[in-house]
Amino acid sequence: MSHISTSFAGDDIERQPLHHFTEQAYLDYSMYVILDRALPHVADGLKPVQRRIVYAMSELGLNVGAKFKKSARTVGDVLGKFHPHGDSACYEAMVLLAQPFSYRYPLVDGQGNWGSMDDPKSFAAMRYTEARLTPFAETLLAEANQGTVEWVPNFDGTLEEPRLLPARLPNILLNGSTGIAVGMATDIPPHNLREVAAACVRLLEQPEATVAHLCEHVQAPDYPTEAEIITGREEIVRLYETGNGSIRQRARYLVEDGEVVITALPYQASGAKILTQIAAQMNAKKLPMVEDLRDESDHENPVRLVIVPHGRKTDVEALMAHLFATTDLERSYRVNLNVIGLDGRPQVKNLKTLLGEWLHYRVETVRKRLQFRLDKVAKRLHILDGLLIAFLNIDEIIRIIRAKDEPKPLLMARFGLSDTQAEAILETKLRQLAKLEEQKIRGEQDKLSAERESLEAILAAEGKLKSLVRDELMQDAETFGDVRRSPLVERQQARAMDDKVRMPSEALTVILSAKGWVRAAKGHEIDALNLSYRAGDQFLSSAQGFSDQDAIFLDNQGRSYALPAHSLPSARGQGEPVSSRLSLADGALMHCVLMGYPHKLWLLSSDAGYGFVTPLENLRTRNKNGKTLLTLSEGAKLMLPLPLQNMHSEYLAVVNSAGYLLIFPLRELPELPKGKGVKLLNLKAEESLIAAAIVPPTATLVIHGGKRQMSLKPENWSYYQGERAQRGHLLPKGWQKVEALSVEIATIEAAN
Repeated sequence: MSHISTSFAGDDIERQPLHHFTEQAYLDYSMYVILDRALPHVADGLKPVQRRIVYAMSELGLNVGAKFKKSARTVGDVLGKFHPHGDSACYEAMVLLAQPFSYRYPLVDGQGNWGSMDDPKSFAAMRYTEARLTPFAETLLAEANQGTVEWVPNFDGTLEEPRLLPARLPNILLNGSTGIAVGMATDIPPHNLREVAAACVRLLEQPEATVAHLCEHVQAPDYPTEAEIITGREEIVRLYETGNGSIRQRARYLVEDGEVVITALPYQASGAKILTQIAAQMNAKKLPMVEDLRDESDHENPVRLVIVPHGRKTDVEALMAHLFATTDLERSYRVNLNVIGLDGRPQVKNLKTLLGEWLHYRVETVRKRLQFRLDKVAKRLHILDGLLIAFLNIDEIIRIIRAKDEPKPLLMARFGLSDTQAEAILETKLRQLAKLEEQKIRGEQDKLSAERESLEAILAAEGKLKSLVRDELMQDAETFGDVRRSPLVERQQARAMDDKVRMPSEALTVILSAKGWVRAAKGHEIDALNLSYRAGDQFLSSAQGFSDQDAIFLDNQGRSYALPAHSLPSARGQGEPVSSRLSLADGALMHCVLMGYPHKLWLLSSDAGYGFVTPLENLRTRNKNGKTLLTLSEGAKLMLPLPLQNMHSEYLAVVNSAGYLLIFPLRELPELPKGKGVKLLNLKAEESLIAAAIVPPTATLVIHGGKRQMSLKPENWSYYQGERAQRGHLLPKGWQKVEALSVEIATIEAAN
């Protein structure tokens, strides 16, 4: 649809498609946010609101040494004269300029409550606080009235404000900046003044220097905190080469009398929040190696957080590595060197481009300052030439002034004076007609003439101009610079400790009920059979182990599952259903629970007469759906797993439903990860495996049939020995209906 313009009743009404209007309106808004709100300028490193705050304070006379004034007065001037926006947003911007823990080189000297590291926004209202500019702010303003800046009308056209400040130092890097615009953002970290100044001098003297050369001076960002920067050197150089990257900072600590004392936190990290994060892990019983926390921070020690380990055997380094990985004791900061350049366009710049543009701005600023001074000196010399003519012809000049109503034209014609010189002569006071004034004029002429020659020489030679910029940089670096606060230490990446490592190794008994309810009791002296169960429920299985182990569950379909034992509910209640944390297949029921060390071998078998040996570690899985372990043939049932002590010397005793007993060496069984297994004994149709037991070579095998028992000592059970998969031998008459097998010297029983 094309642009349409029509006229009604003599008024021009412009019509255009809605999408054209909205596109242009959004573009205008985006450019306003980018250029006039969110992004800093490379010249002075300030956003418009910050620039206006600093300038308004200087106009109020709030310079170094001046009496403090209420912040509300400053905010009022900023809003009323230059920045017609919200007062709270303006005041927050002013607070940021005053916080030494937020700004590397604060621009505002605050008096009152300006917030704290734990809560930067806890500052008092602007009617309570007072402020003035810091000495460092003078580096931004000192040359503002020396012809160095472009003056533009304020928002209502009644006043003028500087478009940019004539920064003597690269504030864009020194204090950094953060901001979110439309479609772009900026994250410039603060840097050390001496390092940045040295890099500027290097670039002035060697324009061909690379980013790597400049990084010999600018080691890394320098935050207003003493926490360590642990990012690797190569990554930092790559960051400065591309203008994008990240920086990691880690808290510093020391050990005093067995206690960990944190003395420095990462930039913008809150000590109170960190203690809350650690306490949350303690309350969740995920940090048993920490006994207590204390915040001993005060005026003399702004950061002093104390962590009391549980016992002197605690590995402090492992503990701190875990806390670095799971709390704000270590933080990562995004770096995005996106600024408004000298061409007025936003762009992500590398270190050399950034410093190069600022140096160009600085050189031109110094050039304007020198030219402004040169023009002023020339004007004064011109006036002095006229005054000297007047002193040499004082009598005649007085006569002309007394005789004429309009003496200026006659003076200009008679002595060849300019309008400015004639005006200066006419404004000369009588007391200045003394003879000594001539000497003063000649002395001032000589001094100014020498200054003019010096200024002209500097302006005529680019090298001398750059040398002056270099000298001023070095002087300011000496005046305002300080040592690096954030030390550079390359360290390995911190990793959180595994749950099992953090858990204390406490004895546990895990109890599983017939309906799949599970719970854990402390200790191994638990009478699981006599615990209370839900109506219609009863004991099914139990396992003894430790809190840093997993509880392994097997269902009746041959699948295994695992849950951390320490995460199970207490046996003081009736537990919780396993199905609430595991996804069982349709028709699957819990069969048993196992615990033990990962390398422990177990025998898995089915009543179809097949089985194999596998370590307990093979049963572990973090999949809620479990893992297929023992493949069961149709109609087959899972037997209770049996733990092995010594596979090379022990025997396996198996008995079938027909009363045949076979005893063979365990070493004949394969160790498999999963599957159906191998044949344990030869079964005929309709027969099944009834019971099995692991028998040490010197143990007595006990056969259970109802209330009767028959003991077979090694010299007796040797009759039933054979090889795996054989039929075995028939038990004596009356013992064909075996219910279970056990051994007298072992604590492990197997029953169907």
